[in-house]
Amino acid sequence: MVDQSEKALEAVEIARSTGKLKKGSNEVTKMLERGKAKLVVLAKDVSPPEIIMHLPVLAKEKNVPCFIVSSKEDLGAAAGLQVPTTAVVVVEEGDAKSLIKQLGEHKGD
Repeated sequence: MVDQSEKALEAVEIARSTGKLKKGSNEVTKMLERGKAKLVVLAKDVSPPEIIMHLPVLAKEKNVPCFIVSSKEDLGAAAGLQVPTTAVVVVEEGDAKSLIKQLGEHKGD
């Protein structure tokens, strides 16, 4: 079985091509606060962890699926960046809509 973090990365890749993403913890925070976030994906290896500690809590408050992936490198690559990134938010799902809906049903697994 493919784990949820793999699916979350796949959703980021699909949304990058057909929808809209924002990258970085500040952008993710803004999109969550404005109610525009559809999916939040965070990297596990962020240092210091305080940079993104508030995001899972905020995502839960806003009822947005939030997933943690193993590395900033994987997340950056999925978002189409040449550099690692700590956090990505999907603002427009594009073709990833059904995958994000699926992930939303499994959040917290």
